[in-house]
Amino acid sequence: MTGKRPPFLDAPARARIAEAIRRAETATSGEIVVLVAARAGLYRSAPLLLALAVGLVLPWPLIVLTPWSAATIALAQVAVVLLALLAGLHPRVRMALVPPAIRRDRAHEQALREFTTRGLSRTAGRTGVLIYVARAEGHAEIVADHGVAARVPPGAWSGAIEALLAALRRGEAEAGLTEAVGQVGTILAGPLPPEARPLDALPNRVIELD
Repeated sequence: MTGKRPPFLDAPARARIAEAIRRAETATSGEIVVLVAARAGLYRSAPLLLALAVGLVLPWPLIVLTPWSAATIALAQVAVVLLALLAGLHPRVRMALVPPAIRRDRAHEQALREFTTRGLSRTAGRTGVLIYVARAEGHAEIVADHGVAARVPPGAWSGAIEALLAALRRGEAEAGLTEAVGQVGTILAGPLPPEARPLDALPNRVIELD
């Protein structure tokens, strides 16, 4: 046994989403990539900040409300700090300690980073579109290259993103991603019709990151 977690999407689901990408791209010169990440960040500092806050605050009520000696209070302080650190090792606890605004910013930064890393900014005509999902953060967004952004307003993606997030909350990841791909393809088809000799510059597979 390796201990490796199974993928979020199984092989048949990834194949069906890849086929949805292929179909969507037949109606547009846009290039669609789907990337699903387990999380956008590790947030290692969150449990440290919690432990620090607990360690600083805890002694004062103990001094006022208990007859404990300074040594006993110090031991209690150390024990609670260690418990806070241990609790912070659990991914869900650690994520809960991070303010939503920070989670959104981290996911947005990671989406932009993946857009560049995966080569979406190097397509002919700058027509790459990334559908990015950060599962732990509950975040989804669509990043479009200059050739798309010049023709499609940012607000055009909102319906696809909202439908995708709703499907993810229902546990219907495949259906949500397939629908998002279809909506993106429809949006791209008008301002970016297919070329006479289409070039599929980016692979039509789902990228999944642990």
